[in-house]
Amino acid sequence: MTFQVELVSPESISYSGEAEMVIARTLEGGDIAFQPGHVPFIGVLAVWSVDVIRSDGARDTIAVHQGFIQVAGTKVSILSDVSESAGDIDVARAEEARSGAEQALAADREDEDAAGALARAELRLRVASA
Repeated sequence: MTFQVELVSPESISYSGEAEMVIARTLEGGDIAFQPGHVPFIGVLAVWSVDVIRSDGARDTIAVHQGFIQVAGTKVSILSDVSESAGDIDVARAEEARSGAEQALAADREDEDAAGALARAELRLRVASA
């Protein structure tokens, strides 16, 4: 049994497909896995990856920069301002962003913008190497 997964951003549907399981990280409860028949759920996503496990056992890993996840019936909807699959990530740019964020944090450990930029860059690099 599978369900439909859609990852939607303001510009487009960045992922659409069937899955046996979806694993995401929420701000409220940490990592959570959804399988067909899961009770209805709405949560706020952390800056982390979403793993879509297809019926053939393959895994699609997508970097999601916060957003929301909703599970209802046979559908999982993920709404995010920014999402990137491994093939869409510019590794050199992510490494440059990580370096810049680390320098900014070295100068000011309280710089929330730099901390967010570092988290996003590290996520991109982790997903690109998955």
